[in-house]
Amino acid sequence: MSAPTPALATKYDPFSTEAKWQQYWEENKVFQANPNPSSDPYSIVIPPPNVTGSLHMGHAFEIALIDTLVRYHRMLGRDTLCLPGTDHASIAVHTVLEKQLKAEGTNRYEIGREAFLERAWKWRGESGGTIVNQLKRMGLSADWSRERFTLDPQLRDAVVEAFVRLHDEGLIYRGNYLVNWCPESQSAVSDLEVENREVKGHLWHFRYPLADGNGFVEVATTRPETMLGDTGVAVNPQDERYKDLIGKTLILPLIGREIPIFADELVDAEFGTGCVKVTPAHDPNDFEMGQRHNLPFINILNKDGTLNENAGEFAGQDRFVARENVVRRLEEEGLLVKVKDYDHTVPYSDRGKVPVEPLLSTQWFVTIAPLSQKALECLDGLNSPRFVPPRWQKVYRDWLVRLRDWCISRQLWWGHQIPAWYAISETDGQITDSTPFVVAHNEEEAWEKAVSQFGENVKLEQDPDVLDTWFSSGLWPFSTMGWPQDTEDLKAYYPNTTLVTGFDIIFFWVARMTMMAGHFTGEMPFKDVYIHGLVRDENGKKMSKSSNNGIDPLILVNKYGTDALRYTLIREVAGAGQDISLQYDRKTDQSESVEASRNFANKLWNAARFVLMNLEGKTPEQLGYPQIEDLEMCDRWILSRFYRTVQQTRNYVDTYGLGEAAKGLYDFIWGDFCDWYIELVKPRLREEANSKSRQVAQQTLAYVLEGILKLLHPFMPHITEEIWHTLTQKTEEVLTLQSYPDVDEILKENQMSESTDPVTPEPNLEPTVAAQPEFSPEAVPEEPQAPETPEPESSVEEGETAPPPAFGEEVVVEDTMEHPVTLEDEIAVEDTAEQPKITPSGIADAIAQSEETEPEELEIDPPVVKDALSEESTPGQHEQPETPESPSPVGESEVAQPEEILPPVAGETEDEPFIAKESTPMSEPEQPTVVPAEEPQITVVPPSKRTESQITQILDQIAKFLGRLPQELIHFFSHYSRPLTVVGVILGIFILISVLGATLDAIHSIPLFSPILQLIGLIYIIWFIIRYVFQSKNRSELTAIFEQLKEQVVGTSDLKKGE
Repeated sequence: MSAPTPALATKYDPFSTEAKWQQYWEENKVFQANPNPSSDPYSIVIPPPNVTGSLHMGHAFEIALIDTLVRYHRMLGRDTLCLPGTDHASIAVHTVLEKQLKAEGTNRYEIGREAFLERAWKWRGESGGTIVNQLKRMGLSADWSRERFTLDPQLRDAVVEAFVRLHDEGLIYRGNYLVNWCPESQSAVSDLEVENREVKGHLWHFRYPLADGNGFVEVATTRPETMLGDTGVAVNPQDERYKDLIGKTLILPLIGREIPIFADELVDAEFGTGCVKVTPAHDPNDFEMGQRHNLPFINILNKDGTLNENAGEFAGQDRFVARENVVRRLEEEGLLVKVKDYDHTVPYSDRGKVPVEPLLSTQWFVTIAPLSQKALECLDGLNSPRFVPPRWQKVYRDWLVRLRDWCISRQLWWGHQIPAWYAISETDGQITDSTPFVVAHNEEEAWEKAVSQFGENVKLEQDPDVLDTWFSSGLWPFSTMGWPQDTEDLKAYYPNTTLVTGFDIIFFWVARMTMMAGHFTGEMPFKDVYIHGLVRDENGKKMSKSSNNGIDPLILVNKYGTDALRYTLIREVAGAGQDISLQYDRKTDQSESVEASRNFANKLWNAARFVLMNLEGKTPEQLGYPQIEDLEMCDRWILSRFYRTVQQTRNYVDTYGLGEAAKGLYDFIWGDFCDWYIELVKPRLREEANSKSRQVAQQTLAYVLEGILKLLHPFMPHITEEIWHTLTQKTEEVLTLQSYPDVDEILKENQMSESTDPVTPEPNLEPTVAAQPEFSPEAVPEEPQAPETPEPESSVEEGETAPPPAFGEEVVVEDTMEHPVTLEDEIAVEDTAEQPKITPSGIADAIAQSEETEPEELEIDPPVVKDALSEESTPGQHEQPETPESPSPVGESEVAQPEEILPPVAGETEDEPFIAKESTPMSEPEQPTVVPAEEPQITVVPPSKRTESQITQILDQIAKFLGRLPQELIHFFSHYSRPLTVVGVILGIFILISVLGATLDAIHSIPLFSPILQLIGLIYIIWFIIRYVFQSKNRSELTAIFEQLKEQVVGTSDLKKGE
């Protein structure tokens, strides 16, 4: 009596399954790392999302890539750490809280720093867990016991230590420089937080009078209000128009200040009038010219965007109001020359949503040159880190070369407060640009340093500003491991193995991490940098807040499940670093591509149900691995395909080809396993079938299914975990900690070798999923001898090797069952366009017929056969019973519902679910054509009697050529044998067509000449038909010429050889 059959639900419910396993993994600390410096570590720290944020599609894509890599390497047996965390996001939090305060009629200055920070921590506690829970919902297999937050005490200590060291080494200084100033948030913002927008503006032309009263100089500007801070006018030294004016002075309108005219190479003589007004305190280029020519730096802006006292009569006005008033006043004084429409780029604050202003401000800076030099040495000398794809290495290097000093201070309160204390007692209790300061790890150390310098009566006040968020993020790879302490985690998991990130932050984050790590740890923070592309919307556009075209990944997760979304995002990757597009209907919140992945999950679920119902309650371990000598042809074929898929998947993932790996698994699971092998073995699973054959089929089904679950687990972790537990009945273990399939280990465990196993994959197999090697009967090696098994009598003499069967339009099958063959090599059932269209039932019938008949040549005519479920099996070697007709597969226009399990037909038990062939927009493996119109006709035809009429022969030749035309064309473009001949033929055809076209046009223009030629052509055609169609000798000659010409152009294809 067989054991109870482990049960899977009739239909797959992704939501309960995913929630179940996410909870199980976390509660049982399945992903907790145990540092062991002597082990083989694999570590990834995830790019910390903003604590204020929620999951967007870019996050989902990145997490899918990261977790696939982490799960894969964990199953390879490596000591794996995936460390999660979040960033405090200074500006983002300020934006949220200040909007709340504004709605309450107050602001942060009125409530004070302490109350504001208390409110920020409270808000973080209430909302900060949102993004973390969403990461868990995506199935991220992280060690949540090591979750980090950039304001955690330990990370604070690391930030302070880094700041103090850099300052003590002279690499951090305080100075004046232009910064991007956001009047809305009243803070400096980094270049990353600036969005450049194309706007339709104006170019105003003004006249500045010469101080001697002898004329004017015309200047042009897009920001008229800044002229109030002008301290000079520059011209190009090569501009002949203004050479005589260099050295003279002008009177600044509205202000009356005298300013010089000077020459500078930076001036573009072609822009505007060739004269450039110079405002050193409000433009980066003007700042450089001001330094070179010792011009005064006059700031006219307040931090809130209004004009200050240096703006004269316009003081207190908003910058845009002042712009209008300055233009009006200049027009009144007759100094406005003209106004032109002008499209130009304006930098906007990404958070404040207002134009930023270049503002001269006293800030803290990091001297970049020494830090970038170390990163360049590692890159050029050690190729560290290694970029995937390699093209991004040049982008990274260019950034390192062009870096300028980094402004690290922000005029905010939420973040890492700068560890500098000002001796305000030295400047009348105020912090000014000249106030002395000390840098220390804490206030106690600062007091000791200050007393030693200024005496015991010194009064200290800490700098109110905070550090740029990227400063703490730059320490992320090693601060999260415990640096500056020499922790076990730091010893075991640093440097990190891989960084997965987008190309848009190579400079802002990757470069800062490499510079910080090189300086503080002496090595690069990660070995590989895997750069992924963007997720584009259904129209191929970049998703952004400004475009309002983002797609909420949780909508798709709630509709199709996490595994479906993860698999879709990975499968869409055409190559490392490539952007992907996600199909999405915004009206219905549906995605055909994600639905296709959901259907793939359903396909796997149904296949697993079928296998479980036919294992008689036994597990793969209890069934064992089938003996090689017991394997039948289709068993050998599926094992060969399985081993090939194992090798390809490993090769792809090892080289970050995740998309290619996902596609290959899809093709194997859906096509080879579900649509081919399961259908082929169904007759062998009946109770009436040969017991030995049934046992081998069960062993193979169980073995391959478990292997599939392991291969697919990193990509679709939840459904594979559920099926694996049901299949193996190992309640105390988890799939995610099992060993990933390995061809070498498989062969070793089952005592196979390349010399004895005909299904062993080729060594050093290159990962090629899209195009498998073409079948060539001539290339099939001599079959190795397998242990003898009872076989029907065969006419093949002992010691002879029967030729392998070749399936095509005209196939001869001989009895070769005495020597087991590999279906992979001999039948070449491939999911590609080059292969002949056959079905499993065709194989089964041909084999069965060959076993029953005398050793005469068998002709399968035609090669159109019915599906294995809809035909009667001829009793053969194992006396298999008839197989009743089954419902036909779902057609292209009919999409099977994911929960649909078609009812069994007569003779099919309730325990055996029908594996519905769902139609999806995802490119399925190309399946053989199934035409259930008539039974396959197998006729014994001796060679001496194989005669056909002459007309039928030539028609067959034409039909065969036309039917094989697509394959011939594919073969022609990928395997042509005479390149120069081919090129010559193609060029000749084009030239001939052109010449003939021109000739015919000329002929048609001649009266009566065209009809005469047409009559001649008609007569020739009639003569040609009579001579070469109705006369046997000439017809054969014409056919031979045609074949010879074709072979000269395209060579002899494998298809031709196999006939």
